[in-house]
Amino acid sequence: MRRMRVLATAGAVAVALGMISFTLTVREPVANIMPAKALAPERVTSTIDSRPIPAQPSAPPEAFPPPTGPAAFRTHAPNGAFVPSPACGNPGALGVSRVVEIDAAGGPGFGFEHFKQYDFLRDKEVVLTFDDGPWPLNTPAVLKALADECLRATFFEIGKHAKWHPEITKQLIDAGMTVGTDTWSHKDLARNPYANDLEQAEQEIEMGNSAVHMAAAGRAVAPFFRFPDLQHPPQLLAYLGERNIAIFSTDIDSRDFKMHKPDDVIKSVMSQLDKRGKGIILMHDFQHNTAEALPELLRQLKASGYKVVHMVPKGQLTTLPKYDEMVSHQDNLSSNNTRPEISVVRTIGE
Repeated sequence: MRRMRVLATAGAVAVALGMISFTLTVREPVANIMPAKALAPERVTSTIDSRPIPAQPSAPPEAFPPPTGPAAFRTHAPNGAFVPSPACGNPGALGVSRVVEIDAAGGPGFGFEHFKQYDFLRDKEVVLTFDDGPWPLNTPAVLKALADECLRATFFEIGKHAKWHPEITKQLIDAGMTVGTDTWSHKDLARNPYANDLEQAEQEIEMGNSAVHMAAAGRAVAPFFRFPDLQHPPQLLAYLGERNIAIFSTDIDSRDFKMHKPDDVIKSVMSQLDKRGKGIILMHDFQHNTAEALPELLRQLKASGYKVVHMVPKGQLTTLPKYDEMVSHQDNLSSNNTRPEISVVRTIGE
């Protein structure tokens, strides 16, 4: 409660005019104003598999430590509450309207294209998700567009790409983004050899987990997974349930990988939203046209009255030592590269 006291002085005699008290009511944050009140994440829970879930390595109490630097947006207080930061310098930004916490225990599935049970979005709400990064130029451009509008999104990274560009993975997490995984090398796990070899399919998933986890270098990675090509083999759904990893399909597939013009990406997303009214949006930060389209797409979302919801996990991803070792040994493929670059490659003409 804040109080205002008005004091009028006439000559040498002070006359108390009284106290005017009023209470400011804190309203639910709106899209274009950064909230000044801590938002408790709304929890989405359940399981997709009735089999007993094996014990997983315990996560530290502070599963998602606060990011640092000027881009810091979210922290987790000791009680797990989401605390928005006033660091955003754009008072007219689209901003994050709501934060939901996802309990990944049992591997729940989200996205109405494949999973119909959980419908946690309200009318005119969207979740922004990006696949197949991290990638130079494109992912940083996506990150800048989000930061300019004080937004947060979820990135499903390919393990190989994260191993090649770990600095971008770190930048995303430090900026408050949620980072999940998208296999080691983006193989369609519904096709052979993976369809007939469960162990090989599990390796593709787990090496991706390990690579992104290593790229994060101690930063928390979410137990969120998206299947390449949105192909969901039932036996792998069960496996992810045992691993307590949530599975994400989509509601709005931008199909930006088939488009060459930014305007086409924008039209694809907005036309689908006009019909559906809300949804988890799937885009690709690997695609340059998507990076170019994003600033205008965000402007149109704001102009059309959409609000952005950000997903955070209740806990963090745990990796398996066997696959950590496999990813570490990938460097051995370059064991012949012992000579300095200048002695191997030289310019002979320009």
